[in-house]
Amino acid sequence: MVSERVRDAAVTGAQYAIAVVALAWALSQTDPAAAVRLVAGLDAGTAVAVLAVTVAGLLARFSTWQATLRPVAPTDIRTAGSVDLVVNFVNQLLPSRLTGRLAAPFVLRSKVGISYADATAVSGVHTALYALLYGVVALVGLAVAVGRLPPGLAVLLGLSIALYLAAGTAVLAFGTNLDRLNWLFAVLTGLLARMPRIGEPLAERATTAVSFTEDSRDAFRALAGDPGVWARYAVGWIGALVLAPGVRVALLLSAFGAPFEPVALLPLYLVAAYSVTLLPLTPGGLGVTEATTTAVFVALGVPSAVIVPVVFVDRFLGVYLPALAGWYPSLGIDRASLRTD
Repeated sequence: MVSERVRDAAVTGAQYAIAVVALAWALSQTDPAAAVRLVAGLDAGTAVAVLAVTVAGLLARFSTWQATLRPVAPTDIRTAGSVDLVVNFVNQLLPSRLTGRLAAPFVLRSKVGISYADATAVSGVHTALYALLYGVVALVGLAVAVGRLPPGLAVLLGLSIALYLAAGTAVLAFGTNLDRLNWLFAVLTGLLARMPRIGEPLAERATTAVSFTEDSRDAFRALAGDPGVWARYAVGWIGALVLAPGVRVALLLSAFGAPFEPVALLPLYLVAAYSVTLLPLTPGGLGVTEATTTAVFVALGVPSAVIVPVVFVDRFLGVYLPALAGWYPSLGIDRASLRTD
């Protein structure tokens, strides 16, 4: 037991060390004081537009949970947003986006009141669609940019994108026979246990609560086979992960004197660059994502002095701020509703 704790602490320490090194490298590509002046000097019109796009992106992301919940339990945007924020909060504490999805059934159970069977199916379909859409869009972005990227960077992005596609395909393929996902569930549960303080009890509860039963299988089949779920989810996902960050970054680049051309390809490049969040290198992809995205856009011709503050602002508004906001609704999870007896 002691050796396992020492090992886990060493792994966690190494992940944060990687995050610090990656962040330091990204910041070294610009003058931090100059970057702060750029952001502080943003004109009011652009700032309002950026905030408006951010809010629209959040609402679109909330709607993806509405899309997968609708056939099971129609949910208002506020409840769907609470679910999304809590799941995103957990995601930022763990080394891979998919790991945090293991907590989703508990959040759905508490916030929406559905059974664990339905919650497992909803979170599984949501994860599969997220991973597949991300993989496909990122692959298109990489295909367009690959000739302008350093080989090593292109390989790193290709590996991460392949993992997205493999994960989405696996969850979708095995979803109709959920008992075959026990091996993946065991891996994710082990990672979940690494969360500070609450990780071990949450992992123990997951082991006993998230059962891959016939009810889960049937619910998964119904959701995954519903074209309406796919269509509504895709609309929300594109708004949240493609259009909102793409427009936000385009606005910032233009305001900082480095407009991107062709602007239509910017969202695709951005999705491809951010794909490294799936690799279990640092909690929530912290540091590695910023460093990789900086390297991608510098290779595409954007000055490092401009892209570094743009990436940090975009990540803060699109990922870290919502994750921080997810801490508050996580306090409202009804522990009594999580009992499995």
